[in-house]
Amino acid sequence: MINKIARGELEKRIGYDFKDKTLLERALTHSSYSNESGVKNHHLLCNERLEFLGDSVLSIITSEYLYNNFEECPEGELTRMRADTVCEKALSGYAEQIQLGKYLLLGVGEEKNDGRNRKSILADAFEALLAAVFIDAGNDGINSVKKFLLPFIQEELKAGLKSTGFADPKTLLQQFVQQEEGDVLKYVIVGEHGPDHQKEFEAEARLNSNVIGKGKGKSKREAEQNAAKEALELFNVTDI
Repeated sequence: MINKIARGELEKRIGYDFKDKTLLERALTHSSYSNESGVKNHHLLCNERLEFLGDSVLSIITSEYLYNNFEECPEGELTRMRADTVCEKALSGYAEQIQLGKYLLLGVGEEKNDGRNRKSILADAFEALLAAVFIDAGNDGINSVKKFLLPFIQEELKAGLKSTGFADPKTLLQQFVQQEEGDVLKYVIVGEHGPDHQKEFEAEARLNSNVIGKGKGKSKREAEQNAAKEALELFNVTDI
């Protein structure tokens, strides 16, 4: 059983105070611990069912974020980015940042085998923790999980964009704009010239209705990218 002080420490780390403390404890209970309890239906007392739900909560929140914030990415690229962001390595990294292993309830064998630092155990417990927050928050479940989860997702994506070199001008500009909450970035095609087989488009990048960049191109997408590039130069942004 987790003592009150340890439980309070973890709640402070994740920025969420549980109404039902048993949900938090279950999220931290590995099957090796519940198996050793000798209690009937001990398989229902570990975090495996919460992990099942947490996996889905994690997927929908991450997918929605990618869909809304990486408009230039095709389905295949979004899928790759999501996979990199929710893989075992990434999840165990998030868990390590909140020192989740410190609070786990493990069986004797797992304790001896350094289970608190095993990536698979940490990743599963992190998903279970997401589900516990989702359930405990009731109607505000998704928003409560987003508040806790999205900073991890955003940092992981930022690191991934740097390592892969994927960040095109529109993506970089979107990442820059997101640093100020409430700012709205959009692109407007303001001109279209030439015959159908040789069109040239003119686009403007607008931040809160203010024009911050202009660009031309043989397609709307190229014009928007060039407008974003000019905006980045205006803000002297070369990296996020």
